[in-house]
Amino acid sequence: MRAGAGPVTDRLITGPGGPAEGHPLPDGFDVDAFDFGADELRAVWAKVVSALGILGDIFAMLVDAVWSTVEAIVRRRFSWAEFFEQAWFLISVTWLPTILIAIPFGLVLVLEVGGLSVQLGATSIVGAVDAIGIVREAAPVITAIILSGAGGSAICSDLGARTMRDEISAMWVMAVDPVERLVAPRVLATVVVALLLNGIVAFAGILSGYLAAVFILHSSAGGFLNSFSSFAQPADAIESMFKAGLFGLLAAVVASHQGMNAKRGPAGVGEAVNRSVVITGVGLFLLNLLVTDVFLAIVPPRVL
Repeated sequence: MRAGAGPVTDRLITGPGGPAEGHPLPDGFDVDAFDFGADELRAVWAKVVSALGILGDIFAMLVDAVWSTVEAIVRRRFSWAEFFEQAWFLISVTWLPTILIAIPFGLVLVLEVGGLSVQLGATSIVGAVDAIGIVREAAPVITAIILSGAGGSAICSDLGARTMRDEISAMWVMAVDPVERLVAPRVLATVVVALLLNGIVAFAGILSGYLAAVFILHSSAGGFLNSFSSFAQPADAIESMFKAGLFGLLAAVVASHQGMNAKRGPAGVGEAVNRSVVITGVGLFLLNLLVTDVFLAIVPPRVL
């Protein structure tokens, strides 16, 4: 063996003709490191395939839940008692946190933008910024985050516990569709509550921004309202409500999917709840970007 050569250089690369056409490996080539890198790539690829599989299952759950909801309502077998129970529960656990988040958010937004506008001598734009920032973006996002964290986690843990106790399997055995009986009322309740909370968040954010502009920044009330009415348009409210309903649908479907596919044991239910919150959080921001781009292309901002 020549100087500087290691035992790795004595290994052969098998050519197309078999071992007889092998070639010596170059100096410093670490076969073990190459194998380790291949294993890492295979692990990454397996995770990517698993993530795509989860996305496909969530989309299938979305289609199935929407279809089951419409079919059950048309055929008059929708569980309205379950719907009202879930809607009341979601309202009771989300309305106060949404208001407590919306008020400081509106104050901070107006104070930051208002301070800069005072320095630039353009205090009249504070109302326009509040209209666009709160109504279009903040209200549906805050609503979705609260619904995902409070309501979605409760839905996921409830369905996960039912799955762990084999209640879902028993329903399938008795020819009762758990998607229609359990998922559809929760999905519809989440969408309805999301629309209601979106209006509450928008009103609280606009009111707090108005009070901050008038009493803290000492801006004129007429200038704030004039700027608000000049730049706001009905399409902003439509976009906000559409986003809120879409985000609520996403939160409910993801929570239901993770709950019905939870692993056995309390730890599996806890992992399902964590996954549902993470998937919903990432998905709503990506969906928000897509919906905002589409609405800006369809309805461009008002220019004076």
